[in-house]
Amino acid sequence: MRAPLALLCVLVATATVAAPPPTERRIAALLVPMDKGAESHALKIEGFIGEALKEYQGFTVKTSDDLFGILPDEDAAASLKRAQTGFNESRIDFDNRQYEPAERKLRATLKEYDKAVGAMKTCGDLCDAWAMYGSVLQARGEVEEAKLAILNLIALAPTFELDRKKYPQGFLALKAQVAMSRNAQLRGNIAVKTKPAGARVFLNGEFQGFSPVTLQTLPIGKTMIRVEKPGFRQVGTMIEVTPDDVEFSPELVASSGFKAFDALMDRLAAEAVKDKGGTTMASVGKTLGLDRGLVTIVKDLDSGGTEVTIAYFELKSGKRLALKRATMQGDEFGQMKSEIQRMVTWVINNAESSGEKVTRSADPLDNRAGTEDWNSEDRGGRTQQREKKKKGNDPLDGVNGTEDW
Repeated sequence: MRAPLALLCVLVATATVAAPPPTERRIAALLVPMDKGAESHALKIEGFIGEALKEYQGFTVKTSDDLFGILPDEDAAASLKRAQTGFNESRIDFDNRQYEPAERKLRATLKEYDKAVGAMKTCGDLCDAWAMYGSVLQARGEVEEAKLAILNLIALAPTFELDRKKYPQGFLALKAQVAMSRNAQLRGNIAVKTKPAGARVFLNGEFQGFSPVTLQTLPIGKTMIRVEKPGFRQVGTMIEVTPDDVEFSPELVASSGFKAFDALMDRLAAEAVKDKGGTTMASVGKTLGLDRGLVTIVKDLDSGGTEVTIAYFELKSGKRLALKRATMQGDEFGQMKSEIQRMVTWVINNAESSGEKVTRSADPLDNRAGTEDWNSEDRGGRTQQREKKKKGNDPLDGVNGTEDW
């Protein structure tokens, strides 16, 4: 059985085919993970399919982000608004060297920022808040606390530069000292595991991969982790990195719209593989106003590989036009991308070849491997014009092994 709340990836495209007069076809690509292991590949494979569709002239692609969107974290957004207000008030006190009220306001501001990570794309004013807080602590004689604030600043933004006109020389020197200290050299790991898997993971605003993923050799101190997945509410948290490994395992909350589409996916997968089409396909086409459907089913195998099935449908009738299945053994060297894109090209061109021919590229060498003519050339590259006579009864005589390459 497919895991609950499995990912639905939709790519909506308009395709112009190369037959006069040109016609336009809107295509949806639906991706159905059949188990929890396959969920972790879903968004990555969706990206590969989207890139393959872009190779066709006249295609405009809409992803699952466009269809479902990322639900905002309203509580985090409210905290961010309060944090921005506190930051502006703290900066006024800091610029006026009113360090006591500045320290009090900065403490409250940093607490709000901790709760606002789900609504933050970058470090932004948070980094300035930690810098001001460290400078205020040093000015009030709390040097050890100031060093911890600097460690947090370095963990959030290792290349953050202090404004020399804004901060006193003593604090600039303290930051340089902390950056060279033993504590600044310590590292830790964060294991990010979401339910469902396959969410995008961001570290301090930078994309790191899809969950489950382990973020390794991070500097100690506070760091921002944000995860997002189309059709789910985004989640963010401030994590304290230590030399001991840390785990972040949020359970993502799906939108009502995503749940409604997800309920169709089991029937859609059954029609794609077994029945050569059916009423569910036609219903999807009518609901989305589409002409064609590209259904991709991903399943993890007990052997350790991943089975990918791509089927191409005429959605008005629900009829399956083409199907391609392949088993892939990991993606260590990026081979999955090329395999997925070859499958997409095959099913579309194979389905359309009986009617209007689809144009994939203007490159005359496109879809050629470069080995098609090896049989007719000698080792110097010169074409052999004469035929060799067979000698004896050897069935392999005259066969060099590259005929089917």
